[in-house]
Amino acid sequence: MAPSKSFEVAIIGGGIAGVTLAIALHYRNVPVTIYEQAPQFGEVGAGVSFSPNAVQAMKSCHEGVYKAFDKVCTRNVWPSKQNVWFDYLNGYDKKADGHQEAAFTITNSLGQNGVHRARFLDEMVTLIPEGIAKFGKRLDDITEKDDGKLLMKFLDGTTAEADVVIGCDGIKSRVRQLIVGVDHPSAYPTYTHKYAYRGLIPMEKAVEVLGEERAKNACMHVSIVDVPIFLDQGKLTILQMGPDGHLLTFAVSHGTILNIVAFRTQSEDWPDYQRLTRRARREDALRDFADYGANVINLLKLTEENLDVWAIFDLGENPVPTFYKGRLAISGDAAHATSPHHGAGAGLCIEDSAILAELFADENVKTQQDLEGVLAAFDASRRERGQWLVQSSRFIGDSYEWRADGVGDDFKKIESEIIRRNGIISDIDMGKLIAEAKADLKQRLSLPGRSNL
Repeated sequence: MAPSKSFEVAIIGGGIAGVTLAIALHYRNVPVTIYEQAPQFGEVGAGVSFSPNAVQAMKSCHEGVYKAFDKVCTRNVWPSKQNVWFDYLNGYDKKADGHQEAAFTITNSLGQNGVHRARFLDEMVTLIPEGIAKFGKRLDDITEKDDGKLLMKFLDGTTAEADVVIGCDGIKSRVRQLIVGVDHPSAYPTYTHKYAYRGLIPMEKAVEVLGEERAKNACMHVSIVDVPIFLDQGKLTILQMGPDGHLLTFAVSHGTILNIVAFRTQSEDWPDYQRLTRRARREDALRDFADYGANVINLLKLTEENLDVWAIFDLGENPVPTFYKGRLAISGDAAHATSPHHGAGAGLCIEDSAILAELFADENVKTQQDLEGVLAAFDASRRERGQWLVQSSRFIGDSYEWRADGVGDDFKKIESEIIRRNGIISDIDMGKLIAEAKADLKQRLSLPGRSNL
């Protein structure tokens, strides 16, 4: 395809945000190059879920992104559970051993789904032509040349040029530091005082513990008067809630593997900012969840003896004041890194990609001089929603552990907040969001002198 634009877009980072943006731009004939610090494409973390808003955004980016998701996702198995997001069960019930009746159910038009991050990325990168991605490129600095080009300097000593740079470089984004300054509080994420054990369990073993109905359909284990357990039926997804801890599981790899994530809250700081993961043992997780019911304990006993523990960092304490500066911008986790409690962070990354791609491809955007207007319109469209998610995800994580203001251990209030906040995430019209952003862009580009972008 012959490029339709006279400018070049550089994307820093080749995760879900960077790859979806590159695909969306390439198939709109916008020249684009990805610069990825790793030697090849790859994703960290086992599983991720998407809600209806994310599916709209996938289709807006490119039909192939949705097809990649559809190929690798694991949905609820039972036909009666196709719209179930989670069935919520009591995970603190000492008598519970296997099947439990749900206390309440959260639904949406898509239902629960589970995607292995690496598998999803593997499918998507087949849409990226040879030569678009450059590997081993860890960004050091960006300066502007006399001709207006942006000069990117990498730690391997090489350089590259582009007209606009989009940082999709994650929670520790170097592009974010260049935009806000290394001394600004939002240049670095902060520890939420939650950490999570992660493990993978063969599905047949999970069925032995939970029974086939609960193991093969998504559930959340939560606390009702004691500690709830959420289990989602159709695929395995569980969330145990209670004081200072909760546990979730969901199926990946077409239901053959159960992904388990067990969260705990602590008062101590994380010891090493440079390393957000550490090794732990199964006995550590069992000690942290010793007061939970049989289903939780039995699941933890099925994990490997050696586990990864992940520190949960986000941008909640210090939101980024702007998503752009000049012709630099940040998207996805670089802009609104969130905790995982809503299960919506990756979906909003793809929303960002859909809107950015439409703005760059807009017929009114023709030259280098138009690019700051694109980024200003993107910032206006995305910052409020992205930063709301960061705060809401914190709230939901605390709700699961009876720590949220105004909710406490009131189970009905927890249910109500989940429904309300999930609706804000899911119930969008992607086409309308894109149209509004493009209308804003058109107005900005028509400003005399474009001095008020």
